[in-house]
Amino acid sequence: MDKIWTQMYEAANAVLNPRKISEYVTAGEVSAAILSKSGRIYTGVCLDTCSTLGICAERNAIFNMITNGEQEIDKVLCIPPVEGKGAPCGACRELMVQLMPDSYKDIEIMLDYKTGRIATLGELTPEWWIG
Repeated sequence: MDKIWTQMYEAANAVLNPRKISEYVTAGEVSAAILSKSGRIYTGVCLDTCSTLGICAERNAIFNMITNGEQEIDKVLCIPPVEGKGAPCGACRELMVQLMPDSYKDIEIMLDYKTGRIATLGELTPEWWIG
C-alpha cells in the first residue's frame, strides 16, 4: 500500500472524536480524509442531527477542500465507527461525480484500510446518470 494512504489514515484518525454536541446533535463518529490532485490532505467528520440536517465525513472533507480553493479529488479514505469495510454513501458519490463529471471514475476509494482494498469510484458507480 502506498504511504499516502497511511498519511491519509493518520489525518482522518487525528480528527476522529465521537462526541455529543447537544441532545440533538452528535459528531465525529466517522472521519474522512480527501487527497486533492495537488497532493494536499483535507479532513472532515460526520455530523448527525435528529432532523436529517447532518453531513457525512466524506462530504465534510470535500467541502473543506473546496473552502481551501481546490476541487479535484484523487483519493478518499473513511474511518467508520467500527473500523472495517465501507464505501461512500450515494450522496457522497453523487457529489464527487458532479464535481468531476469527466474524471470521477478515476477517484480511488479505500474500501478496507486493514486489508488495503481499494476500488475506483468508476467501479462503484459504473452506470451513473452523468455518464
